[in-house]
Amino acid sequence: MDFLLYLALVPALGVTAQWLAWRTKLPSILLLLLFGVCLGHFVVQPDSLLAQLTGGDETAGPNILFPLVSLSVAIIMFEGGLTLKLSELRESGSSSLRLCTVGALLAFIGNTLAIHFILGFVWHLSFLLGAILVVTGPTVIGPLLRQVKPSRRVASTLKWEGIVIDPIGAVLAVLVYEELVLAQSTPHLAGALKSLLITTAIGVGLGVLGGALLTQALRRYWVPDHLHGVAALSLALLLFALANMVAHESGLIVVTVLGIWLTNQKHFDVEHIIELKENLRTLLIGCLFIVLGSRVQLSDLATIGMPGIGLILALIFIVRPLSVYISLLRSPLNYREQTFIAGLAPRGIVAAAVSSVFALSMESRTDLNIPGADQLATVTFLVIIGTVAVYGIAAAPLARLLKLADESSRGVLIAGADVWVRDFAHELKEAGFPVLLVDTNYNKVSQARMAGLRAECANILNEHAREDLDLSGIGRLLAMTPNDEVNSLALRECRTMFDSSRLYQLTFKSKNMAGRRGLTKNLMGRELFGEGLTFTRLSEMHAAGATLKTTKLTESFTFADFQDKYGEVPTVLCAITSEGALNINTVDAPLVPAAGQTILALVGTTPVPDKHAVKATKKRPESDATESTASDSAQADSGDDGSSDSNGREGAAS
Repeated sequence: MDFLLYLALVPALGVTAQWLAWRTKLPSILLLLLFGVCLGHFVVQPDSLLAQLTGGDETAGPNILFPLVSLSVAIIMFEGGLTLKLSELRESGSSSLRLCTVGALLAFIGNTLAIHFILGFVWHLSFLLGAILVVTGPTVIGPLLRQVKPSRRVASTLKWEGIVIDPIGAVLAVLVYEELVLAQSTPHLAGALKSLLITTAIGVGLGVLGGALLTQALRRYWVPDHLHGVAALSLALLLFALANMVAHESGLIVVTVLGIWLTNQKHFDVEHIIELKENLRTLLIGCLFIVLGSRVQLSDLATIGMPGIGLILALIFIVRPLSVYISLLRSPLNYREQTFIAGLAPRGIVAAAVSSVFALSMESRTDLNIPGADQLATVTFLVIIGTVAVYGIAAAPLARLLKLADESSRGVLIAGADVWVRDFAHELKEAGFPVLLVDTNYNKVSQARMAGLRAECANILNEHAREDLDLSGIGRLLAMTPNDEVNSLALRECRTMFDSSRLYQLTFKSKNMAGRRGLTKNLMGRELFGEGLTFTRLSEMHAAGATLKTTKLTESFTFADFQDKYGEVPTVLCAITSEGALNINTVDAPLVPAAGQTILALVGTTPVPDKHAVKATKKRPESDATESTASDSAQADSGDDGSSDSNGREGAAS
């Protein structure tokens, strides 16, 4: 195969595997590994192509491949550090610390014993592989948490453990390799502790130093905005390489600490840096698993046989539960939360990369002659495939069984709490959908709570306020404030929390539809309910007497009968299918109510004409000025919390 074709095929297969995972709800890492193994078995191995590229030298393939793999892992760990908020430690700090210390030590011991007695590896190799398998793989845990959506405390604990324990496992593996495997003798505890302290000090020190320097450079505007992302990435890779030159695998500590430093400083926004790393991470994960998976031969996996399956079962059902329950004894987490954590420990890219590097190193050392060393990477990949498959399939049912997650994230987050919005939310709640209202107006929030609705007085645009919201069971956002700008900004700020297909907002007012002073369509999410149904129009309809009705359609009572009953065209807001799924009526996908569905519609009055739209069609400059003044005045009176005339009547009534 041509090397250029191989390079193009790897990312294409990576994206395809992740797309299939999204469509089938299967763990993406599992499909990536399967694609990689098939590529290596049926097409070609990357080492041979790299050897051809470098003149036929068979050692050139691994020598080029693994530095690239190491740098890619560094980028993934840097991005992982950028997701770690210190504020999360209020709930999960104690539990995460225990899992990364006591839990890691217990896992190391349990892994070693299982490998030695099940696979029959010598003790030196068992200790090395046991250290490598301590890591749990944030590249796998992250997608699983997004899919399962467990409680916030559990998700935070697993995220911190998955990212922090990776450099810990890598450093532990280095210590075992240097002090036990290479020495081929009983290790000196004092020497191991000294190496551990040096590695940790170098990693943390360089990470903090790099974070402080980059923070100063960005806050003093020494770096232009368009170079922020690449500057942070370049610094992370440089520090990673320098740290590894001084102390092997300390680079993973450096990039993790650098990411944590940047995301928790308060001097500048790192959102644009995170966006770059997220896209790069997705591409790198796909490519790495395809390439590393292609180096594993199916025949090698088959030679391990039943002992390999026995090892996977022991790690899943014995080692992980014991290490979690013992380390979390008397912790703030309850038994159900501990059980879910005990049932989620997939291995990922760090384990694959580290094991491959050590396998290559031992292959080049003819003086070691350790039985089973050639199976190190193969066993690691088998464990990765097995744990990803089991945990990926069992995580969601386990969370539902333990009542830690909603089955399908059916709930709705609504920005805004005006009177008609509260009525809409009440109907959704009565239909069995979890609803959370968010508004900055305490009076509206209080009335929502008195109506039996979950409501929080918070600014949806505030990052810290969003982090404090309990979004378990919430799967979509409806921005329904009177302010078009707030609605658009809310969707942009929440785009990392929800898929773009589940971000909705009310259509723009006429003054924002066109013109240089208006908002552009690319700032919008999916337009709610129908053309021209702005907040003002819906409020006027509701104030004029329109009510929200939930009606079950049948073969004998069709949507046409529903229309005849009310004598006018109803405004259908959403429909509930016979399977219980909620379908929102939007401009891009109008609903066609059918028998078996339950529709929620605004009925009882003829829609009030949009006076602003009428003025706009006349195209008279003075009307435009009047419209702008009136609208801007109303928004100025209401503020960002979206108070309006209807709310004034509401307040008087209350």
